[in-house]
Amino acid sequence: MKTIKTPLNEKDILNLKMGEVVILSGEIYIARDQAHKRMFEVIKKGKKLPFDIRNQIIYYCGPTKTPKGKIIGSCGPTTSLRMDEFTPALLKKGLRLMIGKGDRSKEVKKAIRKFRAAYLLAPAGCGALISKYVRKAKPVAYSDLGPEQILKLEVKDFPLIVGIDSKGRNIYG
Repeated sequence: MKTIKTPLNEKDILNLKMGEVVILSGEIYIARDQAHKRMFEVIKKGKKLPFDIRNQIIYYCGPTKTPKGKIIGSCGPTTSLRMDEFTPALLKKGLRLMIGKGDRSKEVKKAIRKFRAAYLLAPAGCGALISKYVRKAKPVAYSDLGPEQILKLEVKDFPLIVGIDSKGRNIYG
């Protein structure tokens, strides 16, 4: 088991091994399909992303409505494959960790190795439980997307599993 705290450094990423349990604390961003599509368009136009993506973590998630008195609603992982057409461009810009569920495309696996990044798996079907690891949630960009807007979260002791490490070893085979 490894403990990682943000801000990330290269050693944190390179020392992760496929199948290893990771306990993550610090700041991460959440974004889903439509936010990824917008960020991809921004990159294609040569413009600045809504946050500095270098050495950051994106969690593929679209939380449910926040109940009264809570920090965030249920916030389980969404299927990562839906972000794959946009992921290599984000990795090229400096994204270092992604969190989601399910296997990744051949192109993303290649980009993970090339850019020395990693892909972590969050426990699927546990959105209500995962919300208990969130200490803060703050809107960052694309508020018109509702639950698909980009949020910055502060998480504490978020349990994850390394699905693909920086050497390309993949838990899915």
